[in-house]
Amino acid sequence: MIRRSAIMLASFVILIAFGATAQESRSEVSVQGTGFFTQDSSGQGVSRTTTNTGGFLVGYRYHFNRWLSGEANYSYDRDTQRYFSAGGLSRVQSDVHTATAAAVISLPFRISRLNPYVLGGGGSLIFHPTGNAGGFVSGADTQWKGAFLYGGGVSYVLTRHWSLLAEYRGYVYKDADFGVRALNTDSWAHTAQPSAGIAFRF
Repeated sequence: MIRRSAIMLASFVILIAFGATAQESRSEVSVQGTGFFTQDSSGQGVSRTTTNTGGFLVGYRYHFNRWLSGEANYSYDRDTQRYFSAGGLSRVQSDVHTATAAAVISLPFRISRLNPYVLGGGGSLIFHPTGNAGGFVSGADTQWKGAFLYGGGVSYVLTRHWSLLAEYRGYVYKDADFGVRALNTDSWAHTAQPSAGIAFRF
């Protein structure tokens, strides 16, 4: 797990370094505050609900031209997943690390300083149990879940270099069970991640 995390972090750093050497005003970094809302799911006699929470998202975007960009993002959130079954209630509190890459397409219309766009890509959600009392199940372990990413947003241009951002990201992935068979719903999960923040273009 540590090796996979190191590879992902190194890849992200390489992307940032590549962007730093790119042409002027094609690179963009952003910081946003997020919400994190996961839809309930059920299957195999197990029902799963998740607490709503919030976190942050940082990203790097490279503008190839006026309408096409590529981006890499990392976000962090912490939530508690509750599993209901014949055996009772189980809770697992976890840190959720999300690493994704996506293509961004700017829409061909603008309203004043507003620039709308859509995005699509993929990546991983990494669920890491905190081990805190009242939120841990014996045998629960860190789990990676491949995810499809879709979404869109709008940027509001403040100056040549600064913009405000408002985005929505949706993640579709197999439900997390932390490697514990009794928590496996064998169903698909959907997490909505609205966000807002600021971007710097250079």
